[in-house]
Amino acid sequence: MIELQDTGELRDPIVIAAFEGWNDAGECASSVVEHLAQVWDAEVVAAIDPEDFYDFQVNRPQVLTVDGRRMIRWPSTRVMLARNTPLGRDVLLVLGIEPSVRWRTFASDLLAYLLSRDVQLMIVLGGLLADVPHTRPIPVSVSSEDAELLASSEDIEPSTYEGPTGIVGVLSDEARQQDVPTLSCWAAVPHYAGGPPSPKASLALLGQLEELLDCVIDDTAITESARAWERGVDDLASTDEEVADYVRQLEEAQDTADLPEASGDAIAKEFERYLRRRDDGSPRG
Repeated sequence: MIELQDTGELRDPIVIAAFEGWNDAGECASSVVEHLAQVWDAEVVAAIDPEDFYDFQVNRPQVLTVDGRRMIRWPSTRVMLARNTPLGRDVLLVLGIEPSVRWRTFASDLLAYLLSRDVQLMIVLGGLLADVPHTRPIPVSVSSEDAELLASSEDIEPSTYEGPTGIVGVLSDEARQQDVPTLSCWAAVPHYAGGPPSPKASLALLGQLEELLDCVIDDTAITESARAWERGVDDLASTDEEVADYVRQLEEAQDTADLPEASGDAIAKEFERYLRRRDDGSPRG
């Protein structure tokens, strides 16, 4: 780990992490961390040396011109510190690219740095392609293997997934072994519109973070992008009758599945979120 800046003592820090690649359908998760870094004025405090973890023929370095000078930006994973948050605590934002090799060492090194900063909670974000309609709220699943977190909310479920995993899963497992409470939040991105960006899925992840952290996050820019994205997919579907029929089938299936909740918890949660935004004075989007 390359420490670029001394963080000093942090206030009950938590971690929010996302990685580009297999874990990040529509780049929805990495976009959330980028957004948080912007609205919370985060500064880069550490980075992982890319030499040991990335295949540069797969993730090539980029040549850039910065302030009139040519430079090379190497693919890596950065840790950013946000002190200007609505949580009353500091947040370490982890944003990177899924490594090519040595995943266990990568996860161990990253977690060792986070533990040295006495992190209290880690939230990992992801996105997956799924059979969901773009016209409905994007589903977000929240899971954990921590008993206290599972008992704290009915919305948090134990993970039942079995199959291939990515660096998000490896990092979560390393955190579990080190007794760091960890939450995993995944947005379901419509597979027929899964190309990046996917701002509606990012907006859903932001909303879930607000629920988990009991705070208001400025989402104005992503809300506007999500509306434009949905209009664009609407236009695309309107030009292809097969796609339009498929979207209608997905709508019917999701509406049927969500019907028992539509008149209860879902409406109550949305109303609570509205009240928090009104009291905070933030734009509701």
